[in-house]
Amino acid sequence: MAPRPYWKGYLKVALVNCPVTLSPVTSDHRKIRFHTVNRETGNRVESRYVDSETGDPVEPEDEVKGYPIGEDKYVQLEEDELAAVALESTRTIDIDCFVPRPSIAWIWLDQPHFLAPDDKVGEEAFAVIREAMAATGTVGISRLVLQRRERAVMLEPRGKGIILWTLRYGDEVRDGGDVFEDTRGPKPEAKSLTMMKQLITAGETPWSADMVKDPVEARLAEIVAAKKKAAAKKPAGAARGRAKARHAPEENVVSIFDALRRSVESEKDR
Repeated sequence: MAPRPYWKGYLKVALVNCPVTLSPVTSDHRKIRFHTVNRETGNRVESRYVDSETGDPVEPEDEVKGYPIGEDKYVQLEEDELAAVALESTRTIDIDCFVPRPSIAWIWLDQPHFLAPDDKVGEEAFAVIREAMAATGTVGISRLVLQRRERAVMLEPRGKGIILWTLRYGDEVRDGGDVFEDTRGPKPEAKSLTMMKQLITAGETPWSADMVKDPVEARLAEIVAAKKKAAAKKPAGAARGRAKARHAPEENVVSIFDALRRSVESEKDR
């Protein structure tokens, strides 16, 4: 089932444009969700906004965005004021420039989205833009307003479509130099490097989505199913089990070379 588009607008390069839709690449709708309930009554607990001073509940129509200008002092912004700052990029992805794809490191990529043509008429223009980027090894850079925030985005051709990546803001990306500066260590010995390459070659396998399955989700599903079955037979709640403590493995300091040698030998014995 195709993901449902949550944005519609236009993709534009110079005078070429076409209607497009944007939909999420990832989804968490299959994940198990929990509600907070009152242990005594079994009723669901509700969250409500209350005034921090009076403690009185605040109705939705009385809630307004506030920007702090001092201790317990805010300037209020109404919905129409926030809407007034919306840019043209709320409905148009106007590609500003094209850059070589390898020049954008993975660390700048934030959230992926599927970008697809919205009608038959625009499919040709969409295909021209996509194929031209693929042929030149480039990606498009543009800006787009999502959730009232203007984001820099990257458009990357992928198969018959385009993947639109939101890009992280400049102040969000740290320079790793200060992190790795003290971890360079000595140059690896040739024998150790050769053995590590052998291990990697022996363990090499084609990528599969099964490699990133969530084992916790599967266990939670089993627990929920068991509790549903028990609840159908007996109204009273089941006793809560205690999680077993996991003990940290004992320290066993060995040389890297010895560990690699043993690993290679064990691979040969398989």
